[in-house]
Amino acid sequence: MQLLTIDLEDDYFLIGIHTPEEDYRLAYLINTFLKTKLIRSNYHLDFNNSNAKFPLFEYKDKNNFINYYLINNKYSQLVNKKQNKGLFDGNYSTISYLIPEKKKVDYFLKIEGCNQQNLIINLVKKLNSIHQIITSYAIEPNILKSKDHLIF
Repeated sequence: MQLLTIDLEDDYFLIGIHTPEEDYRLAYLINTFLKTKLIRSNYHLDFNNSNAKFPLFEYKDKNNFINYYLINNKYSQLVNKKQNKGLFDGNYSTISYLIPEKKKVDYFLKIEGCNQQNLIINLVKKLNSIHQIITSYAIEPNILKSKDHLIF
């Protein structure tokens, strides 16, 4: 019997973005500087074993067959614990991460359908020219332990 192996490489590029801006404001800035049309998606990225919901912005460039997705890496949730009395009673907040091994990254820009490394380099340069973005850089998806969270 012949054993068939399939090498599943990721067919997308990933850019990490560090910024204090809100997601809607970052989408506006990216649209302005990169001439994209990111719009808020009707659905969030969520997982069965978590209450976290990560907002998603998307733009499908039909002329070049490239899809852009802006994804928030952090989800903050306020937990209301009124029934506890004592030292640790009251509300507290928890933070969940889409990609836990990249906790310092605020947003990810996922680009599907592009096989040109030069386009990604130019995108990073343009993103870094936006004053509200602290830094951005390409991330190799194959080294991420939780890269399955980016499959949607």
